[in-house]
Amino acid sequence: MIDPWNAVRCAIAAVALLTAAGPSAAQRFPDRNQETKNIAGQFDYYVMTMSWSPTHCSGRSSSDGFDPQCDRTDGKRYAFVLHGVWPQHNRGWPEFCPTTKGKYVPRPIINNMLDIMPSDRLVIHQYRKHGTCSGLEPAPYFAFSRRLFESIKIPEAYKNPFEARFVSPADLARDIQQANPQIKPGMMAISCGGPGNRLREVRICFTRDGQLRDCGGNEDQRRMCSAQSMYVPPVRATKPDAPPLIDRKPVNRPAVLPSVRGI
Repeated sequence: MIDPWNAVRCAIAAVALLTAAGPSAAQRFPDRNQETKNIAGQFDYYVMTMSWSPTHCSGRSSSDGFDPQCDRTDGKRYAFVLHGVWPQHNRGWPEFCPTTKGKYVPRPIINNMLDIMPSDRLVIHQYRKHGTCSGLEPAPYFAFSRRLFESIKIPEAYKNPFEARFVSPADLARDIQQANPQIKPGMMAISCGGPGNRLREVRICFTRDGQLRDCGGNEDQRRMCSAQSMYVPPVRATKPDAPPLIDRKPVNRPAVLPSVRGI
């Protein structure tokens, strides 16, 4: 006959054993949220993100309001632009970090970035969401961002294309590596999505002091773009539903800032 009290004693002993094992188990399996805390200056590496401007512009309509990146009347065209430089953890990333240095971006700094980040709102948003987590004030953060962006040579075929094309992520990665032999496999990832798997972004990883390095788990190529072929829309200077630039007359537009993009 089974002794019921013996079963109770065994259960109590098992609970005690698990309790005693608790600290070592916690050390082996740390809190998954530990690395995503939003603390300025606490991160592992940077990812410099270049957006393909024609994809951003082709997804807009006349009802979206004025966007200085897309609604040009001066003939200026954008291909790859700097989306931002984002502090990253090896797993996860910080954002909107509290800081005693403030989140205000002075007008001269904004103006200085508009040739590679062609929107006031984009510059301001990137500092508030990502720059605050670098631990840097706006001036050194954007100077560092420009240095990383300008350290990468854009392949000739992507400087000002007027014809649409289809390429694989591997083709684009190869073209960028040929133009930048210092970029090794694992240091870059390419993002696509939307109608026809459009090219969205190229992300390149850097150390905290601006040297190329392997990317972490956030830049998973299969997750970011597993398509065999990406649609690369041509560079445009106007909205997709606007008449050709040559037929348009300059108009005085109100100083309305564009909407903030997601990241």
